[in-house]
Amino acid sequence: MPTGAHSSNILWILRRNLFYAILLALLIISRLAHSGALWEGEVLPLAAALQMKRGAVLYRDIWFDKPPLVPAIYLLWGAAIGPVGRVAGAIYAWIVCLLGGAVAERLWGRREGHLASALFAFFLIFDIHSGVLPLAADLLLLAPHLAAILLAIQKRPLLSGLAAGVGLLFNTKAVFALVACAIFAWPQVALLLAGFAIPNLLAIAWMWHSGALEPWLDQAWRWPALYAGSPVVANPIANGMVRTLNWLGFHAALVVGAVLAWRRDRNWKFLLWTGLAYAGVVLGWRFFPRYFFLLLPALAIPAARGLANLRSKALIALVGISLVVPAIRFTPRYLSIQGWNDLAMDRDSREAARLALRYAKPGSTLYVWGYRPEIFVYTGLKPATRYLDSQALTGVPADRHLTQSTVVLTKGTREARAELAQSNADIVIDGLSRYNPDLAMDRYPELRAWLAGYHRVASTPTAIIYARN
Repeated sequence: MPTGAHSSNILWILRRNLFYAILLALLIISRLAHSGALWEGEVLPLAAALQMKRGAVLYRDIWFDKPPLVPAIYLLWGAAIGPVGRVAGAIYAWIVCLLGGAVAERLWGRREGHLASALFAFFLIFDIHSGVLPLAADLLLLAPHLAAILLAIQKRPLLSGLAAGVGLLFNTKAVFALVACAIFAWPQVALLLAGFAIPNLLAIAWMWHSGALEPWLDQAWRWPALYAGSPVVANPIANGMVRTLNWLGFHAALVVGAVLAWRRDRNWKFLLWTGLAYAGVVLGWRFFPRYFFLLLPALAIPAARGLANLRSKALIALVGISLVVPAIRFTPRYLSIQGWNDLAMDRDSREAARLALRYAKPGSTLYVWGYRPEIFVYTGLKPATRYLDSQALTGVPADRHLTQSTVVLTKGTREARAELAQSNADIVIDGLSRYNPDLAMDRYPELRAWLAGYHRVASTPTAIIYARN
């Protein structure tokens, strides 16, 4: 290799390393700003991971309505919260940026690769905080999704399927990523499907061996299916249109770049990928911001191609403005998290945990009524039952039970309440009835005699703490 070319290559490597180091630093800084709070999407996986550390088997000993790797990944850093947990989240987001850059670089070149990584980093910082900060199921699918697409483009279908199969153990919407991989890996679909089957067959074998197979089918498949079939709003189509337009507006830079790339290359595969991803967003008719993570790779990758070749001054200005808007919208929330309404329950749960620990003794057990798994995390107390929230006991999903009382799940709820009534929790925290009295514990005949064995010892604005008589 000529000396000049060698020096140029070394310089490029140094610049590349510096670029990705800056991305990592920005991701860490953004997440450390929230090291003092927990978000709704991470509290149940954290609480489940803590019980797994104690030897509990997921689904058999812990009622959990998500795929198995969602809580398991928290074990990589000991299910720690605070700065450790936030740095772990930043590293995961950084891996997503690396994978996104690798896909674009493989398809087109270095410039597109760097742009793709930058776009992923930007929108994993300047987006709805409840979506980008917690390592929940939708965010956790990003890395397997991108890895599967990268391997499909490289014509390595078995490994692509393997990555998509791992994705299914994070989020069932990985099937949409699998179909997208089939488009890029065609015609080697048989190997793709074989790879997809491997991690899932291994997971099924493990659950069968540990006695968790039937509970897994019930909790992670049957219950979510019922949940998906019961829209939370009266007009889900109108709600979906509004939320989709809102998301596209905040991600206008991706839309502009992707449209330019589609017009330039006429690559129908990216259009199909985008359509499949949006179908996954639509599934269930909820359109929560975190659901759009399925669409992010399908737009960010072609957007990097379109923006890399952008020449129009008017479009450059439009893209610049479209990036400024989310930066202005979300930056203040990294500067201070005090007083946020969306963290009010987290603050209340911290206070409830502090009060509960006054009445706890070594080895005390806890039960929390409502969807407040963070209290298990903050107290460190062992759960008195396998239920870390009350969804399985009321049959009302957590996304609505603060204001609605319509039962979605009927099978097994009475038995679950009877199981709770047989427990001997030392501390009981009611974190729901002050929000929704129709779902108060004393409304259920199976729990009245059990609840009579406790007396109220403290309270917060939204929680009541009981100790056993």
